[in-house]
Amino acid sequence: MSTAHDSHDLAPLLERCFLFDEVEDSYEIRNISGRIPEWIHGTYYINGPARFERSGLHYRHWLDGDGMVCALRFEPGSVHFTNRFVRTAKLKEEEATGHAVYRSFGTKFPGDKLKRGLMLEPPINVSAYPYAGTLLAFGEQALPYELDPVTLETRREYDFNGALTEVSPFSAHPKWDPALGHMINFGVSFSASQPMLNIYEFDASGSLIRRRRHALELQNSNHDCALSRNYVVFYLSPLIMDFSKFWGEHLSVMESLKWEPERGSKILVAPRESKEETAFAVEVGQGYCLHLINTFEGDGGILNVDVLELQAPAYPEYQPIPDLFPTVTRCSPVRYVIHVPSRTLLERKAMEYDRAPDFPAHDRRLVGAPYDDFWMLGISATGGEGRKFFDQLAHGSWRHGSVFDVYQTQPGEYLAGEPCHVANPQDRSEAVIVNEFIDTRNDRAEILLFEAADVAKGPIARLALRHKIHPGFHTSFHRA
Repeated sequence: MSTAHDSHDLAPLLERCFLFDEVEDSYEIRNISGRIPEWIHGTYYINGPARFERSGLHYRHWLDGDGMVCALRFEPGSVHFTNRFVRTAKLKEEEATGHAVYRSFGTKFPGDKLKRGLMLEPPINVSAYPYAGTLLAFGEQALPYELDPVTLETRREYDFNGALTEVSPFSAHPKWDPALGHMINFGVSFSASQPMLNIYEFDASGSLIRRRRHALELQNSNHDCALSRNYVVFYLSPLIMDFSKFWGEHLSVMESLKWEPERGSKILVAPRESKEETAFAVEVGQGYCLHLINTFEGDGGILNVDVLELQAPAYPEYQPIPDLFPTVTRCSPVRYVIHVPSRTLLERKAMEYDRAPDFPAHDRRLVGAPYDDFWMLGISATGGEGRKFFDQLAHGSWRHGSVFDVYQTQPGEYLAGEPCHVANPQDRSEAVIVNEFIDTRNDRAEILLFEAADVAKGPIARLALRHKIHPGFHTSFHRA
């Protein structure tokens, strides 16, 4: 497998983050340095790809690896770590046959299969969230899998009390209404004639409340959404999925995507409940957005939509493993201010921080509500030639209008996964950020805790793991 040339290697030893065999384990963490606040009681979850080779087939893309969920359970006087693969239909069939069976997001091979000949059999490797008394692990365009919240044992595919089927389009980015406990999610039904955006809302018990469909002009590849009190919001980038290539030419999803910036980008605002109000879109230039930060409503019909906006798509930068982000474009936090009654864009506000930030996070109790602070990972070598990876934890504030607080790792040290905000339930101003950390120089992994208000001073606690874990994607925290 290729590695970057030394002259252009801006991420030394990055291969050690990906090219190793994952170990499933469960144990109490003994090697802890620093201070863990006494008020942290609950479980931190992170999901991500954790196997990139099977019987000689090497996956090309970061999204291709089999999903593994890690759990860090904080109890009085102890911290317990558990990690297990999500035992999907894909994983079980490939383990039984001893070789790769299904085409993946970025890797095709002779004789590969699709689910029902139509869609990927996904590895369920993007996110994991507690919901309705259980833990759900999510992948792209597929039903989630239910896991035991403590042991992480895979139970079954989760169909929301029979409301969805195995071919229902369903994203890996659900959002929760903090007041009601409702889950809101979406999925795109791709079609050569009429692509359709499906928006679902489920109650706190897992039952479907409503499903709305909105016609799309283009076959937009869309990964995320944002939720306000009355709206579900999407940034529709002109990254177009060509299913004639995926089906007819036997190409991977990655090979079937085409970036067409001349078609322009739009923010789509869809009413959450109202049947009288229709969805509408406003044009926002030619940028690309993988992840939104948050959205909230203000006085006078104002809707603030906060996003991380790149100049070009991120997915091509996720390959080839392990030489990631070779030409990643600059990216900045951007706030779009929309006047809903007139359906017009009033203002675009961009922060100067442009270190290709990703995995934005904030206090999840403020989903859909006014907020100031958010955290994200950044790549300090953005703009340079060669492979790179996340080595900054950045703290931004809309009140300050800037990213003013940044933690920088040393060469060969990397951060991974969405920063997880955990607040003191007795004092919301006191909070920590939990983040995965990989030290390739010493071939080890740790979980780091930072004071949320001052990440630049470095971690307040380091929890050393027995085995390395692969860089993960999205996180959550369930309070005990």
